[in-house]
Amino acid sequence: MNNDEERVVIEDTQQWLNKAVIGLNLCPFAKAVVAKQQVRYVVCVESEPEQVLKMLQEEMQLLITTDAALLDTTLLIAPKLYPDFLDFNEFLFDCDSVLLSMALEGVLQIADFHPRYQFAGTQADDISNFTNRAPYPTLHLLREESIDKAVEAFPDASLIYERNVKVLEDLGREGWEGLVGK
Repeated sequence: MNNDEERVVIEDTQQWLNKAVIGLNLCPFAKAVVAKQQVRYVVCVESEPEQVLKMLQEEMQLLITTDAALLDTTLLIAPKLYPDFLDFNEFLFDCDSVLLSMALEGVLQIADFHPRYQFAGTQADDISNFTNRAPYPTLHLLREESIDKAVEAFPDASLIYERNVKVLEDLGREGWEGLVGK
């Protein structure tokens, strides 16, 4: 993958973030960090899980050693990693192992997104799955402290998922495709 291809991956991810996540307010906390330019976008060109885990570890280290005012969150985008969602989902156990081995439980969280994301108990084409669908397999590294602050400011955080499903149901599959282009 060359620099132009990496740039396209980042631009696709930023478009999804701006149009879907922020545009539909799927995450009410995202707008502020994007506006303050506190999001780091990193493309892992490797397809081997071990290489992605190594990069994950490096990005976690960078995140915890950088002032949150400068860098609050990281999107580690791995376009060649596990096109099959179930394989990607299994890989998340390895990601959690990295978090634990670095003693960062309670300091960082890993949220996951995938082009074929599917919640347990849903059909592949259920619109509810689109709340976690991104253009590429993505690991979102979040500071627990920032999550806690955001939840304090948004007292009904537990209702976000239900609201998001309703927004996507109202939008429909055709509306989603028109929004994100896929």
